[in-house]
Amino acid sequence: MNRILIIDDEQSVRDLLTDFLQTKGFEVQSVADGRSGINLLTEDKFDIFLLDIMMPDMTGLDVLKELSALKINLPSIVITAFGTVQTAVDAMKLGAFDYITKPFILDDILIAINRAINVSKLQNENIKLKKELKKEYGFNKIIGTSPQIQDVIKFIEKIADTDSTVLITGESGTGKELVAKTLHYYSSRAQKSFVPLNCASIPKDILESELFGHEKGAFTGAINTRIGRFELANFGTLFLDEIGDMPPALQAKLLRVLQEKEFERVGGVRTIKVDVRIIAATNKDLEKAVKDGEFREDLYYRLNVIPIHLPPLREIKEDIPLLVGHFVNEIAKKKKKELPKLSGEVLDCLSEYGWPGNVRELENLLERLIVLKEGDVITAEDLPERLRISRPLSHPASTRNFSLPLGGVDLNLVLDEMEKNMILQAMEISDGVKSKAASLLGLNRTTLIEKMKKKAINFSPRKETMG
Repeated sequence: MNRILIIDDEQSVRDLLTDFLQTKGFEVQSVADGRSGINLLTEDKFDIFLLDIMMPDMTGLDVLKELSALKINLPSIVITAFGTVQTAVDAMKLGAFDYITKPFILDDILIAINRAINVSKLQNENIKLKKELKKEYGFNKIIGTSPQIQDVIKFIEKIADTDSTVLITGESGTGKELVAKTLHYYSSRAQKSFVPLNCASIPKDILESELFGHEKGAFTGAINTRIGRFELANFGTLFLDEIGDMPPALQAKLLRVLQEKEFERVGGVRTIKVDVRIIAATNKDLEKAVKDGEFREDLYYRLNVIPIHLPPLREIKEDIPLLVGHFVNEIAKKKKKELPKLSGEVLDCLSEYGWPGNVRELENLLERLIVLKEGDVITAEDLPERLRISRPLSHPASTRNFSLPLGGVDLNLVLDEMEKNMILQAMEISDGVKSKAASLLGLNRTTLIEKMKKKAINFSPRKETMG
């Protein structure tokens, strides 16, 4: 039952409104002056209050000003005499939801009350949803005590509530979308839409339609008008993942939208204006892509207003125990499994592994271990073979243990053999994915392929076994 407080110095008005609203199912209380009304609103809980503007000692405007100073945000409907509408407008500037002029019609009062309560309910639900989304994509989800991760968290806190374009860089699986969502839900746009689009997963011939929408009949199969991601994200955030894979022709159109904040749907002539914050992400080196002519330089600088770089997991291995503990708890709860224990040997293996798939690979591995494990302890025998035999590439064996024979060596042959061995290790760790192996070795994918061809390296991934 909704509770209403009536603040009016006229006894007849208070009685009339109280009787009417009680018959409509409301719980009603009334007072004769503004001070009493303020005291009740600070001490008790009401859903809405009706407030007369013209009262002795303390006017309705005075009441609203004091409630605002006390940070009491409650929907109110002011009642004013005919001819003082400007005063009622002033009241609405102070936070009143609506006004009714005397003499009033009771049904008009009821309509205004129901409308105010419904709006207030929606606002409260939005506030609750915002809190839940903040919890889901809060800073506590960005796990790590390493200096690199702590710097990222501090930087997000600093820039979240701005409209500046952000470019997030980092290898696949480092958590770029999590950072993008955190930026959105800690901004003033949080109650609007967060719209993601992976530029690499959409076929090039329909990516433009996905971005800008299309009009009916714009092309074969366009049987209806369709709204694109830019319109869906209006007043919110558009997350363009894998922006480095966007075709050059679309890069030019995206640049225009960033500059002019307007576009036309495919096959349309009407210009549509939008207010969208852009957060882009890529696992590519865009500076190199610009030099190679694969990415527009002007678009790069438009996107790279505020850069955030996420380090690969192999560079923040001190965070692995924290990440493991977090994921094990989350996965066990989600899958309704008993919380397993991990042996010290398992943690050692996890800490030594190169993690070409980064945090996403770690999370997926732990999920598989928890789902498939029947006992309460996960041991090294439960790990895939590649983790049991892996050695961190970031710490190669020291050359100080190598003794130069008295007769000397062919240095070129030794270095060639060492390079071949490192390539094989990188391919082993990355399950044969050349782009990941190249990243581990600090090479471009094409350079790695050329080296493999030159050295006649044919690699077949090992078949994983689970203990």
